[in-house]
Amino acid sequence: MKKTINRATLQKMLDEGAPLTVLDVRPAEERAEWAIPGSKHVDIYEALKAGDPDALASVDVPSDRPVVTVCGAGKTSLVAAEQLRARGVRAASLEGGMRAWSLAWNTAEVPVPDSTARVLQVRRTGKGCLSYLIAANGAAAVVDAALEPDVYLELAHEHGWTITDVLDTHVHADHFSRGRLLAEQTGATFHLPAQKRVAVEHRQIRDGDVMTIGGARLEAVHTPGHTPESTSFLLDGQALFTGDTLFLTGVGRPDLEADAGADRERAHLLYGSLQRLLALPDETLVLPGHTSEPVSFDGAPIAETLADVRTSAELLNVSEDDFVETVLARIPPAPPNHERIVLLNEVGRMPDGDPIELEAGANRCAIGNAVGERKKGGL
Repeated sequence: MKKTINRATLQKMLDEGAPLTVLDVRPAEERAEWAIPGSKHVDIYEALKAGDPDALASVDVPSDRPVVTVCGAGKTSLVAAEQLRARGVRAASLEGGMRAWSLAWNTAEVPVPDSTARVLQVRRTGKGCLSYLIAANGAAAVVDAALEPDVYLELAHEHGWTITDVLDTHVHADHFSRGRLLAEQTGATFHLPAQKRVAVEHRQIRDGDVMTIGGARLEAVHTPGHTPESTSFLLDGQALFTGDTLFLTGVGRPDLEADAGADRERAHLLYGSLQRLLALPDETLVLPGHTSEPVSFDGAPIAETLADVRTSAELLNVSEDDFVETVLARIPPAPPNHERIVLLNEVGRMPDGDPIELEAGANRCAIGNAVGERKKGGL
């Protein structure tokens, strides 16, 4: 076994269910931020950095399968892999560490009853971003592209789909939209909710606009609050792509890029938007733009019916005044580099150099229940 393994290879092994152990050697506080699904944690980072040759002496790992060691940037995990190899364990270090893992992804098909469309959920498991391929009669649309265009192109090719439309639900603050790049590479139309911020060429979407994707009907529902332009999309009256407005156990934060005092006004707007969504039929599927936990390689879609979300998200069951006060009291720390990310998304540019440097860290778009937002899924 080589001394290192790259992100794509590890992703493929996990996707195929290959027998291996992923050993995370980061400090506990770093692992709490984000981790590889199914990984085992041992907090020996400082011992490894200090050169302790016995840092892994008491760590029990299976001897009948390879071990992949992981740290933040792929350096300290090299030391861990060397110590394991000295014990006769087949061990390799993840190149680039969790920074590289930020672009790891997997997929799940979402069954949508009474729709002519197929929906593929594309999960950026290294960061919790959820994007979607919606296809019918050979045509496809991509919602909230958060991965490199080649990912969507390869998936579309595998299924015999042609990408004709690319949409963003809002101007993102925690990751770079790859929507413009994908539209340029495919010749697809790039759609954005109506606003005056984004300079790149696009077609503006307004409340009530209907787009046809190979016969499937995609209706825009303006849901301001997380951002002023935030828009959800209703597929054939059955599935709702909510972006960062509504999650499975929480709601979007109203404060990013808001002027002083505007977060309260936007919280009121968000309440109204959520009430509009809650008026949809209970069986409507909610398909959010993020999840708060690493996404397992299990093929289970992260989706729930609106009725289940209403039960799980306590903020959907309070008065408007209580909603506003609770949301403002629970606002989490802002995503790292969010101002720079928003600016580049507005001008339609990717950063110079490696975008992962600016996108590093978990997403922080949701305000969940008092005990924290839980990941739910598995239709």
